[in-house]
Amino acid sequence: MELADDFAKRIQQARTTRQWNQQQLAKKMAETVNIIKSAESGKRPTDSVVRKFERVLGIKLMVERTASESRFIDAGPSRGMTFGDYLDDLR
Repeated sequence: MELADDFAKRIQQARTTRQWNQQQLAKKMAETVNIIKSAESGKRPTDSVVRKFERVLGIKLMVERTASESRFIDAGPSRGMTFGDYLDDLR
């Protein structure tokens, strides 16, 4: 599981749907207004704060990890260049 890329948008939309301002949400979550502002501006909140957002707003912020990232392993030589290889290249 990972934090959704659009977590800030999800938080802000859920808050405005409930017609809460940032201060009201902060009070319901027992957090500071700065935490709410930071999250809505895109700064990743701590895991415990993420869970509070999910619980208080009734939204999902943690999503299944997507396989959009691919990694390739170079199938080059199995060993690095040795000093002998270097001397052979000089000749």
